[in-house]
Amino acid sequence: MRATEQAKRLVRDAVQAGDQVIDATLGNGHDAVFLAQLVGAHGMVHGFDVQAQAIESSRQRLREAGLLERCKLLRQGHETLADVVSHPVSAVMFNLGYLPGSDKERITQERSTVAALSSASALLRKGGVITVVCYVGHPGGLEEAGAVVEWTRSLTEDFAVEIGEREGVRPFLVAVRRVGEN
Repeated sequence: MRATEQAKRLVRDAVQAGDQVIDATLGNGHDAVFLAQLVGAHGMVHGFDVQAQAIESSRQRLREAGLLERCKLLRQGHETLADVVSHPVSAVMFNLGYLPGSDKERITQERSTVAALSSASALLRKGGVITVVCYVGHPGGLEEAGAVVEWTRSLTEDFAVEIGEREGVRPFLVAVRRVGEN
């Protein structure tokens, strides 16, 4: 099973209608649509991306799906998520790397990603999950993935960590769950 499919399976198990969730890397909006479907009419998706193209692509995809009103799209880095979101969240999704179909020189950075992960873990409710799909086949990707794995070692016993198999340049999943029932 692909890392992105594994991430969606884990998130689907953690999210209920009415929940608040975060798409930390909007990209082309696929995860935002998925999350908006899960949270239902009374939930909220907070979506982050620094690129205007990602915001517009996501907005269009959400509008076409009739889900835009369930989403707050923010053109800012995911490292700022704690400045925007104050309620506990049931899921946070990250797809690291670059925006598909755009400039491959503009990539997520390990420093901002680790800062975002730390903030996300503080916001995560019991039973919630953070998924990080790590892409290693581009310059900087392997280093960022290594920083994500290293970050997981700093987590307390309140979190369970699963790291997918690393095979060559294939994407792999890092999943972090807050232990306990909500």
